[in-house]
Amino acid sequence: MAQSHTNKPVPTSLKPTKRKPRQTTGVSANKYQRPIKKPVVAPKIILFNKPFDVLCQFTDGSGRQTLKDFIPIPDVYAAGRLDRDSEGLLLLTNDGKLQAKITQPNKKTTKVYWAQVEGIPSDEQLDALRQGVTLKDGPTLPATIKRINEPAIWPRTPPIRERKAHPTSWLEISIIEGRNRQVRRMTAHIGFPTLRLIRYKIGQWSLDNLALGEYRSMPMNDKNGPKTS
Repeated sequence: MAQSHTNKPVPTSLKPTKRKPRQTTGVSANKYQRPIKKPVVAPKIILFNKPFDVLCQFTDGSGRQTLKDFIPIPDVYAAGRLDRDSEGLLLLTNDGKLQAKITQPNKKTTKVYWAQVEGIPSDEQLDALRQGVTLKDGPTLPATIKRINEPAIWPRTPPIRERKAHPTSWLEISIIEGRNRQVRRMTAHIGFPTLRLIRYKIGQWSLDNLALGEYRSMPMNDKNGPKTS
């Protein structure tokens, strides 16, 4: 039996509609893209020997010492951090590319630390750090560790708390990572808590000839060392 077809009106919502041609206003689509930052005209890097108990920021609502108390240079930012209770080399720059190179682990920028630990680790215990240990946030990459004599550095204020029954020793620890309090957690993992921690070097830059609380400014293209500002 043949089906009958009735000529019912098609609902307006189902009728095909003709698209109106898109009107152009002469405005480029780039108007809505994020503007490209202009390259820094005079890129620079600041080397700062951070004292103990100084925050790695320029402001603090609690009246604690910050970078502003030592570095009167505008528009520079810390490339990486150094804990309040740690000392030594901090880099600041106005160049975002350098900041990323220093802080991102995949860039493999070496950081060298001097750590005064409680006790005297054995070769086997140091080998564990050299091979990498598993912390709460995952395994560490292999590190370069060696024993050193106490470096010729400034006294800490206040001094560390030493226990007479527990001798201390110094280690030089080189890593390419930068996790939160990583060196302290690494030495604690093998049973030797860090009593004092000083960052000596980041990449090609070091603390050499830089007194505590002092900074130096140097141009980015200077490969030979810092220049006094």
